[in-house]
Amino acid sequence: MTTPLTGLGWTPAASSASVAPAGWTSITSTVDGAPANFGKGFAQKSSYFLCFTSAMKSENPTGDVISDVIILSEKSPLPSGYTYVKEFSDPKISVSKKKKLCVKLIPLGTAEVAVYEILLSSKSKVIPNYMRIGEMSGFALWCKKEHVSKPKPLPKPRNISLEMKQLLLEPHNVDPPSEKPVAPFGLKKQATLKRHESTYESSSVYGISAMDGVPFALHPKFESSLSTGATALSLFKDLHIKSFADIEKEYNYGFVVERTAAARLPPTIS
Repeated sequence: MTTPLTGLGWTPAASSASVAPAGWTSITSTVDGAPANFGKGFAQKSSYFLCFTSAMKSENPTGDVISDVIILSEKSPLPSGYTYVKEFSDPKISVSKKKKLCVKLIPLGTAEVAVYEILLSSKSKVIPNYMRIGEMSGFALWCKKEHVSKPKPLPKPRNISLEMKQLLLEPHNVDPPSEKPVAPFGLKKQATLKRHESTYESSSVYGISAMDGVPFALHPKFESSLSTGATALSLFKDLHIKSFADIEKEYNYGFVVERTAAARLPPTIS
């Protein structure tokens, strides 16, 4: 079994054939190969099979799975959370009332362990790796429990607004790259670059400059003053360029005090 069981029930048996409803599978034989007819031999004209289902949609719209199976005597109260198995039997066929088969259903989303398989055997048979439920009508019932593997939820796609799309670094409607003629060697590159002709590689986040797409423009305050060459030089009349000799002369320090202090001898005890 690859999916947990979602239901157990009783279905009438016609000789060795099964009349289980759609979506259900009858257990017609034990692991020993003997017929698994319940009720046979108790002065009953008809018998019934134990059947199971793993359907999640039609038979089990709530998505519940079987987490446990128990057998109760006719006088035992039904434990909390448990229900009796379904009965698809004919009204003329009476399911044994001496013992009741019960299951516990829990939602698949909260299930950690579930029942994946039900087997029948003789009373003396031992089935490894299966848990013995109990005895009923001369048969031993076994179940196999496994951990439920839950699929990981897929993240929902995010809706990006028009304003957010305009803030994306890469444009949406980008024309496919076309082959351009190779410029001759030594040709000076134009100083003004368009957005899609940036010197950085836009396919990588690390190759995008903060100045991409920002046009170069001079402040109007300086455009009027730099209109002529004469006024342009007046902006730099207070600028004085110092030579290396001027810098040495201005910041010359002979360390006379330090040298005098270092030459003095320490006092001695006479």
